Amino acid sequence: MSDNARLALVTGATGYIGGQVAQELLRRGWRVRLLSRSAEKVRDLPWGDAVVAKGRSAGPGQAEVVEGNASEAADISRALQDVDVAWYLLHSMGDSENFVQEEVEMAKTFATAAHDAHVERIVYLGGLHPDDEPVSELSDHLRSRVEVGQALMDSGVPTAALQTGVVIGDESSSFIMIRHLAERLPGAIAPRWVRNRIQPIAVADVVHYLVGAADLPADVNRTFDVGGPESIEYADMLDQYACATGKGRRFMLTAPVTTPGLAANWIGLVTPISSKLARPLIGSLQHDTVMHERDLDDYIGAPEGGHTSFADAVRAATKDLDTNRWRRVFSATTAAVAATAVVGTLASAPDTLWYKTLRKPSFQPPAWLFPVAWTALYADIAAIGSLSIADLGEQGRTDEQRAYATALGVNLALNAGWSVLFFNRKRLGAAAVESVLLAVSSADLVRRSAKISPEKAVVLSPYAGWTAFASVLSTTLRGLNPRRK
Repeated sequence: MSDNARLALVTGATGYIGGQVAQELLRRGWRVRLLSRSAEKVRDLPWGDAVVAKGRSAGPGQAEVVEGNASEAADISRALQDVDVAWYLLHSMGDSENFVQEEVEMAKTFATAAHDAHVERIVYLGGLHPDDEPVSELSDHLRSRVEVGQALMDSGVPTAALQTGVVIGDESSSFIMIRHLAERLPGAIAPRWVRNRIQPIAVADVVHYLVGAADLPADVNRTFDVGGPESIEYADMLDQYACATGKGRRFMLTAPVTTPGLAANWIGLVTPISSKLARPLIGSLQHDTVMHERDLDDYIGAPEGGHTSFADAVRAATKDLDTNRWRRVFSATTAAVAATAVVGTLASAPDTLWYKTLRKPSFQPPAWLFPVAWTALYADIAAIGSLSIADLGEQGRTDEQRAYATALGVNLALNAGWSVLFFNRKRLGAAAVESVLLAVSSADLVRRSAKISPEKAVVLSPYAGWTAFASVLSTTLRGLNPRRK
């Protein structure tokens, strides 16, 4: 079999890195086999036209799919038949109690099948970690990567276990988190781990090393550190991202705490990354993750043009992204909320004789509370509305985005309209009806926000609670003053 016709097995090809590796192997003329639960899912990928019909074997520059589960030994054995080099690019973000053990057992199943199939080499992508800390002291997700790499190297099949830090690419979860924190926050007070040093790497450089590792000498069975040219504090990555994309500087103050759980919820609130996914990402940031050697360059050479700088990697990752979406959405939403607040303020007249002579219930709050509460609630609406609309746009959920924007517009119209009906028109009955509609609309906004992230719903819920209280107050005022309009 010629080198150009070698057969590769790529696991995790529907993921970001796995998909990039599969595409590069196809470009280089490999025959590529993909293990996936769904062949249709693979064919729906942007490069899915390279996949041959079911039952056919892939030729050079083509891919075939073996449908199966990576945790099933029979499926793995079937997928590894006649394979020359296998790329093990599986790493879940699970949070089960036995997460690490499950990851290691799956790797051992794969390694045993690879050994039995006489695979020439396994290539794995793990994570950079401190050499001077026991593996047991690492976060579960970083520890699982270390132990999976060791299980593969212990298999008897020569293994290149590459270890990398944050990957800079448009669909990398770590990069998405950096991007949206930098775009949406002018600064923040953050846990002390934001001062840990990270060695980020461009996705193109990762793919260079992963694919090139296939040609390592047969006696090479070890880990390799891979990374970009710079070691950067996480906080500085946010600042450098903002500068590279023309957003201006970002500041970061640190607090003497770690709070990974609270930080994950904060990420779930202000970015499109779910708190469940954010937890392992943050867990990997609890340590310095920098390179200790560049030995792989001695075997396969550095990427063409040299190691990509962080700024260049950011510009490459964002060239097809809308990095101004947040600014536009926030400006438009804030303007709409501000207009609602102005209309409501101008229409309200709590000092008039008409209002002062209304009979009021015993639970009527003091007058000073209303402007304080509404100022905070308008800020809440603007923030959560902007975050929700922007996240839906980032995720390509355009129908939901339009529906959310419409629901928010209706809510703001009802909000401003109540003050006009109550104070300006003195229509207590109509205002009571509108207050109920506003409460229902506010609860609907919370429901829609919950579908985006639970954290957004929690933060917006005080608005729904206040409008529900306001509807009770408004209907009670109508009942106490039946002869008024």
